[in-house]
Amino acid sequence: MTMHTGRHFLQIPGPTNVPDQVLRAMAAPTIDHRGPEFAALGLHLRDAIKPVFGTTGPVVIYPASGTGAWEAALVNTLSPGDRVLCFETGHFATLWQGMASSLGLHVDFVPGDWRHGADPQIVEE
Repeated sequence: MTMHTGRHFLQIPGPTNVPDQVLRAMAAPTIDHRGPEFAALGLHLRDAIKPVFGTTGPVVIYPASGTGAWEAALVNTLSPGDRVLCFETGHFATLWQGMASSLGLHVDFVPGDWRHGADPQIVEE
């Protein structure tokens, strides 16, 4: 077994090495996303993030799980009865189909094998 000294450093196109400052922040305890500390952080970030988006206007921060983001995307862009196309490319795609259906969207669901992406020919059809 070869022993390496120092910190392992990948010198390939990916994955990206995570800076020490970020690793330390990730090691800190999480804060309650419904508590006052998170609310204060959100208020601070709401103004501090404007330059990141190149705006002086209001920025909306939407704290939610991935499922919350899915629901927000669907209900803010579509209406009950609208038609959507879903491909079974994995577990999350199947959950997306279920959520779209529960929101009253008409889902055209293309079965798949969870190991391959959507077939571009079927998308075009």
